[in-house]
Amino acid sequence: MFTGLIESTGSIASVTPTPGATRITIAASALAPRLRTGDSIAVSGVCLTALDITPTHFSADLAAETIARTTLSRLTPGTTVNLELPTPAGSPLGGHVVQGHVDGTATLLALDPITPSAPTTDWRLRLQLPPALTPYVVSQGSITIEGISLTVASLHGHEVEIAIIPHTYAATSLHTLRPGDPLNIETDVLARYAEKQQTTPKFELTEQYLIANGY
Repeated sequence: MFTGLIESTGSIASVTPTPGATRITIAASALAPRLRTGDSIAVSGVCLTALDITPTHFSADLAAETIARTTLSRLTPGTTVNLELPTPAGSPLGGHVVQGHVDGTATLLALDPITPSAPTTDWRLRLQLPPALTPYVVSQGSITIEGISLTVASLHGHEVEIAIIPHTYAATSLHTLRPGDPLNIETDVLARYAEKQQTTPKFELTEQYLIANGY
């Protein structure tokens, strides 16, 4: 499990097609020394398995499903990615519950400074959700964008607005993005479970059920 609190950013060193998968290598000197082969790590919101670890780099294989569902298909050498290690059991949950299972991609519409002339300023991010994900997003609710735990400021149809503080803008890949870029989206898992509870038929213990099952 992750929390969406980005620990560091990394840079794509190489993208290499392999039989049945694509291997990426990431320069991540801040986190690579803490990894062991087989460890999970969230790369821009996608849970991957660390391989071929060195003191400054690690690699991961992207399955066809990962390439089809996420923005990782667009990685090229030099691309900045957000990195987070799993949250140890018992640690404070600073963001929200993030699984690293991307639901789909949205489109960045704009990322504008609130006060353009200020040396540091908040930012306003606007994105367009795919219709299938809109039911799981609510105003003031949690959403994960490129692995970052964020709070929805407002929702207008399929368009979402999010307030970005200066630290988040500077410390993540957000400052490298441009309008039109795709964004990895993981909706709040609690919202998905709530929907399942509402759509799952409720079990009712009846006399007919007991007779049919030998009671």
